Amino acid sequence: MQRPVSRRVALAAALCVAAPTGAARAQSWPSRPLRILVPAVPGGATDIVTRAVAQPMGEWLGQSVVAENRAGGSGLVALDAVMSSPPDGYTLLLVTEGNPMGPNMYKDWKPDPVRSLEYITLLGRGMFIVLVHPSFPAKTLGDLIEHARQSPQPMLYATPGVGQRLVFEQLKSLNGFHADNVAYKGGAQAVADLVSGHVKVGVLGLPPAIPHVRAGRLRALAVSGSQRSASLPDVPTVAELGFPGFEFTQWQGLGAPAGTPAEIVNRLHREALRAMELPATIDRLATIGMDNATSASPAAFTDFIRRETDRWPPLFRIAGIQPE
Repeated sequence: MQRPVSRRVALAAALCVAAPTGAARAQSWPSRPLRILVPAVPGGATDIVTRAVAQPMGEWLGQSVVAENRAGGSGLVALDAVMSSPPDGYTLLLVTEGNPMGPNMYKDWKPDPVRSLEYITLLGRGMFIVLVHPSFPAKTLGDLIEHARQSPQPMLYATPGVGQRLVFEQLKSLNGFHADNVAYKGGAQAVADLVSGHVKVGVLGLPPAIPHVRAGRLRALAVSGSQRSASLPDVPTVAELGFPGFEFTQWQGLGAPAGTPAEIVNRLHREALRAMELPATIDRLATIGMDNATSASPAAFTDFIRRETDRWPPLFRIAGIQPE
């Protein structure tokens, strides 16, 4: 006589039939358009990188990939929206260096930089540039440091963001001179004041600086990357000027809500790398001083985020920057 099947066993069997496996979900995905939330206003480097990869990724995925600008809260508006979205691969985040910096900048920054997202790949890396107005007497970074040491008053330097400020604060720490930061809320006004000579020293990202350096309106002293910029190959790195290991970069990457199936994350990684290898993408990024750096795997990008998260606290302490 056949033994009756218990309700618990029957229910478990039904769930196994009804619930799709990760592989099945990945096979049916995507069935509708995707969106990438961009924590910046249109037109900047972050927005440009997103749109450069979104269109070809959409072609290969068979669904539109739409860039959606969600500026505000120093990136928290976009990050919170992605973290609260279903982990189904349809809502992604354009990640920036602000994510691992966040806990050092704001007291109310709650997301864990490593665990808050599934990280997919790096999508390009740029660097910062130390500049002076042509009327400033320094012709080299060494001249600038010596001028700051000899000046009876602290030198003023302009920065439009925390990353740029950390570059100069590290230079101060390594060379024992005083300088006061003139902080701007955006790059446009910082560039305008540097070009006009209102402030004669500053640190900017490459994209807004390149046209003014090429036109002679600003003098470039050094870049903060580990290698020289292909956009300004005659400008040395800080590291090669006697500060080995000195490196500060700005970067973008792609993330998804925590819990997104690995099969979907891996597919997004594969298509993003294809998009980054296109000559049109490489050329587009080069125009804004970015390279097409990518991550070998999602795990490699996660490790990068972990290293970045561990790196910032001592640098913020050296700079004397307290969370707001």
